Amino acid sequence: MKIKSTDIADTFAEAFKMWASRVVITAETRQWAMAAARSMTGFATSVIGCKCEAGIERELSADVTPDQRPGVSVLIFATDAEGLGKRLVERIGQCVMTCPTTACFNGLDAERTVMVGGQLRYFGDGYQNSKQIQHRRYWRIPVMDGEFIVDESFALQPAVGGGNILIIGRDLKTTLRAANASTKAMREIAGVILPFPDGVVRSGSKVGSKYKTLIASTNDAYCPTLRGIAPESNVVDGANCVLEIVIDGLDVDAVSRAMQAGLHAAIKPGIKQITAGNYGGNLGQFKIQLKDLLEEAA
Repeated sequence: MKIKSTDIADTFAEAFKMWASRVVITAETRQWAMAAARSMTGFATSVIGCKCEAGIERELSADVTPDQRPGVSVLIFATDAEGLGKRLVERIGQCVMTCPTTACFNGLDAERTVMVGGQLRYFGDGYQNSKQIQHRRYWRIPVMDGEFIVDESFALQPAVGGGNILIIGRDLKTTLRAANASTKAMREIAGVILPFPDGVVRSGSKVGSKYKTLIASTNDAYCPTLRGIAPESNVVDGANCVLEIVIDGLDVDAVSRAMQAGLHAAIKPGIKQITAGNYGGNLGQFKIQLKDLLEEAA
């Protein structure tokens, strides 16, 4: 299908089953809540090298947070529930508890839970104490600016990772402009994050490598400088830049809606093609067809 001057490839994004948790961080000011959120989501772009994927979902006004203070909602994803639990303890302990004035709360309602505050409490060295309010237990851990309040347990739920679109443009400036418009539209969708820097990745990967120790390597089929050198090139004529946007979400519907919004926002002059990355349908459990997104929008 062609929309304006942009071809939409008849293909699909291949996404994967993951586990997710939502963390609500509050603080005395928006500045400190955001500082903790940025720290917690650092080095969390891909499970390939970071063990988890995390990002800021949205800012929260004081009237919707548990302690009526400014807040930030963070989503964090991992390939299994046990690994996600470990990442929550590590990142909340090292990045949120350390940040001035913060508190940290579970943001999901799900049956499966993991002890987080229940483990971090030992940092209080015996001075910590807890309080139960309406079937939720909170730990109060003494710190140098007062107390760090944290939920004892955080909920985990099945989720979806690896939704994506590839934006293929005439040049770098044009493609960056389209990618920025796309990520802005995607961030309007609740329940998703874009884990890469400002939502965009230039180093898309394929499975495997000529080097046996690597499980992933550069996606040579979409590297413009390798056109005519790599065994196969998917960079269309007249294009010299490819940027990818990866989406993780609490369910496949949220990921699909984000892809749909981002796809339409990326259609701009100079964008030759929008496509999606997949592995032939052999690895992921979800196949999100681009044509279906276009039909739903129509």
